[in-house]
Amino acid sequence: MEFQHESILLDACLQALAIRPDGVYIDATLGGAGHSLHIARRLTTGRLLCIDRDDEALQNAETRLAPVRDRVSLNKSDFRELDRVLAANGFAAADGILFDLGVSSPQLDHAERGFSYMQDAPLDMRMDRQQRLTAYDVVNGWSREDIRKILFEYGEERYAPLIAAAVERRRQQKPIETTLELVDVIRGAMPPKALREKQHPAKRSFQAIRIAVNDELGAVREAMEKAVACLAPGGRLAVITFHSLEDRIVKTAFAQAAQGCTCPKDFPVCVCGKNPLVRLVSRKPILPDEKEVEGNPRARSAKLRVCEKLPQE
Repeated sequence: MEFQHESILLDACLQALAIRPDGVYIDATLGGAGHSLHIARRLTTGRLLCIDRDDEALQNAETRLAPVRDRVSLNKSDFRELDRVLAANGFAAADGILFDLGVSSPQLDHAERGFSYMQDAPLDMRMDRQQRLTAYDVVNGWSREDIRKILFEYGEERYAPLIAAAVERRRQQKPIETTLELVDVIRGAMPPKALREKQHPAKRSFQAIRIAVNDELGAVREAMEKAVACLAPGGRLAVITFHSLEDRIVKTAFAQAAQGCTCPKDFPVCVCGKNPLVRLVSRKPILPDEKEVEGNPRARSAKLRVCEKLPQE
């Protein structure tokens, strides 16, 4: 599989990481290896640790990163295990960590992966094809209430009750086996006014099921806590998100890490002893410019947040 895509907010990410030639960096979401290639090119005696749970991404990286392979370590892992990956490679801390969250372009573009609502394929959606849970299991095995809940919470789908009920009715007749079968069920459940909207009627539902299959939000929450702990003083954490649920988790994690004393304001002296762990490099997220969005429409919803680890007493 040709596993490449345009790296979103590339220049902003490279600037945010403030790469030192002798530093240790982590690309926690290898994907098409675009960000990794540009980070590794800036290293001399430094090291880049790349993490992905998709075997095809790791195989592609062997080729794409060949010119800089002596500076790169490829690791098959969930990014929530980045602390273990760091230790396994013999490092105590990283000088920079990058997350480019969400599904990669090659996963969307190759129908057989089952991520796309535009092409027919078996219901899969696994980022790690060795894991057991698939989209088929969620759609055909989870209760109507559980399906309604993930559609509403992960997809922010206002027609979640109607779609969950339609899924239950259809699977009682026969299992829903392919992506376009599921699209047909979703279309049939939605009112005519919803079908006239610009956005594809299945977009939110597919997002929700994909997030559930891969436990994406749970992984992001856990990874944000570990990432801050894994940074060396002065190290930078840069995170690209593509939808509001991810961005909310990242924004909250950054704000909590940047917060100092939590004592009530009327306390005469601090008794909690809490110091900020990071400083926010920019209060507002960095967004792609019009030129990038025009060249790569998938960049439209991207937001980059950056923080820097503070020295601790």
